Amino acid sequence: ADILNKFVNRVNEILKDEEKANTILLRGIAKVPKIPKMQELFKLNPVAIANYPMYKGLARLVGMDVVEVGDTIEDEFKKLEELYDRYDFFYVHIKKTDSYGEDGSFWKKVSIIEEVDKFIPRMLSLKPDVVLVTGDHSTPALLKSHSWHPVPVVLYSKYGRKDDVEKFSESMCAKGVLGRIKAMDELPLMMACSLKLTKYGA
Repeated sequence: ADILNKFVNRVNEILKDEEKANTILLRGIAKVPKIPKMQELFKLNPVAIANYPMYKGLARLVGMDVVEVGDTIEDEFKKLEELYDRYDFFYVHIKKTDSYGEDGSFWKKVSIIEEVDKFIPRMLSLKPDVVLVTGDHSTPALLKSHSWHPVPVVLYSKYGRKDDVEKFSESMCAKGVLGRIKAMDELPLMMACSLKLTKYGA
């Protein structure tokens, strides 16, 4: 902490007369929290397929292997296929929906979702027990920032309840069998739908 404080003070001194950038912002500095690993909690062998550094770091915190992957959405799905026999949990992160939301580029955001959609049949051909598609937060192009709005959640599994929802959107998913679901309930539900939960009691 002392080294960082000295660094920030020195930078502030150097930049003090600049008009546009006269300081620096250090983001995300903290002690490593003690978070249970997915292997311990759920007996999973997980891997993260992601490009953005923060999500790779979060994946490591919960015990996921993090692999190198190319920059395109196709690269991410190819990596999923390549690793499919080595892991039993895959976290595939698509960053550009968030980036285009922050840019206010509504149609570019739509194009990314449509591009991901093209790879869904290819992913389903691997015969996964469960597929869950959602976001970690909403980034409406209208606001150009993260927001408080609920995100869509879709869960695919032969053991999951069926509903009549045919379109992937915030309002349509909320009308489905899951309704509005808390993020903390998603992984246990995925585990249940893949028949990987141990029964408690009767």
